[in-house]
Amino acid sequence: MTETLKVLFLSPEVVPFAKTGGLADVAGSLPGALKKLDVDVRVGLPYYRAVKEGRYTTKILMRGLKVPLGEQKLPSNVLETQTEDRIPVYFFEREDLFDRPNLYGTPEGDYYDNLERFAFFSQAALLLAKEIDFDFEVVHCHDWQTGLVPIYLKTLFKKDPFFKGAAPLFTIHNIGYQGLFPKEKLATCGLPLEEFQPEGLEYWEKISLLKAGIVYSDAITTVSPKYSQEIQTPEFGLGMEGLLKKRSKDLHGILNGADYFLWDPARDSHIEAQYSAEKMAGKGRCKEALLREMGLASSLQNKPLLGMVSRLDAQKGLDLLVEILDDLLTLDVGLVVLGSGEENIQQAIQKAAERHPGKVGLFIGFNEPLAHRIMAGVDIFLVPSRYEPCGLTQMYALKYGTVPVVRATGGLDDTIVTFDSKNRKGNGFKFGPYKATAFLAAIRRALRLFGYLDSWKMLVANGMKEDFSWDRSAQSYLRIYQSITK
Repeated sequence: MTETLKVLFLSPEVVPFAKTGGLADVAGSLPGALKKLDVDVRVGLPYYRAVKEGRYTTKILMRGLKVPLGEQKLPSNVLETQTEDRIPVYFFEREDLFDRPNLYGTPEGDYYDNLERFAFFSQAALLLAKEIDFDFEVVHCHDWQTGLVPIYLKTLFKKDPFFKGAAPLFTIHNIGYQGLFPKEKLATCGLPLEEFQPEGLEYWEKISLLKAGIVYSDAITTVSPKYSQEIQTPEFGLGMEGLLKKRSKDLHGILNGADYFLWDPARDSHIEAQYSAEKMAGKGRCKEALLREMGLASSLQNKPLLGMVSRLDAQKGLDLLVEILDDLLTLDVGLVVLGSGEENIQQAIQKAAERHPGKVGLFIGFNEPLAHRIMAGVDIFLVPSRYEPCGLTQMYALKYGTVPVVRATGGLDDTIVTFDSKNRKGNGFKFGPYKATAFLAAIRRALRLFGYLDSWKMLVANGMKEDFSWDRSAQSYLRIYQSITK
């Protein structure tokens, strides 16, 4: 009988405790899937104000854990709770660093001391493991905020027998966020000067925590196979492509999973009527309710209704949507958009709604229940991203019998197969070039098929059969864990 593999799982955000994006969904779901594979996984994240306000049941695990930061040793209390899967979660409390309105910054920009905040978290997590004798074999680090963990293991903690054999794995969720800081802050991290060089964490005369994670980890993963290839090219690598190409043997693309416990129309409590692939009547009722809620014309009930749930910015392809809005809305369709972001994009959609009364519903902000109702109530879901490391909304759309129209990039390309009406295979529609004309042409292909009821039903059924659950992805992570611990 093999011993249980022990994994310390560190992320700057984890659902349900703290979230700004898809990273939190991954960090909230993957540990549960790993536990099913008999992995002893423990999760660590900062004790943000958002966590405190969530009023989770916690207990003090340790008081006054002394954590180095520059020349000081700062005490931290460590609180503990459990997930619904009974996975231990450790929160690192330090009021001056983490008790703030937001996780990483304000609308004006990032917090000036983010390096200090996440250097503190990184060391605190390793020190806690030693204090409670959790002799982990793998530390799974997520994004730049945990990029110092691998370098700490290879430098500051190298001679400590407790950490001997601890293998760091680093997951890149979005290479656009690189954790760049002035080189003068190196001493704050407690790192030796010789690590500030091109083969280390130096990046154009700055410290890059993302680069630290890539350079000092035993293996690197990204959140889809296609994205792992894309980030090795100048178009998508954002300056890291050379380094990633050099480490290509250690770079693996593992598709994120969808949390079907939260996203399943057969048990979704947020929607008007529950439904499944076998009993689809509820989807029509969801559409009717959504039209009412968003103040759209009831005549759209039998016409194609399009939807988007997204950050409203250029990375998500909203500039393409703005460019085609009038052409799109002169067709016999409706559009529902939920999200917030760039002011000019929000205004452009608002003005289109005024020009085309009864055809556009817009909700500015974040509204999780409404996101579910849009997913269930629309016929076609738009994801025209400029780049998309993985994407989860297209997976949710498939489960809800909503047909995705996506750009062929990253995880969108890995999950969506263009429908072929001859062999009746495929689950959506894709376009290649990042151009408004290509996007509109793909939507038109979907709208044409909408008129052929039998083919449309087959396309919807194909999508609802897809299985992007975490189980498969967790198996892939386990294989990598085992490979780096040998």
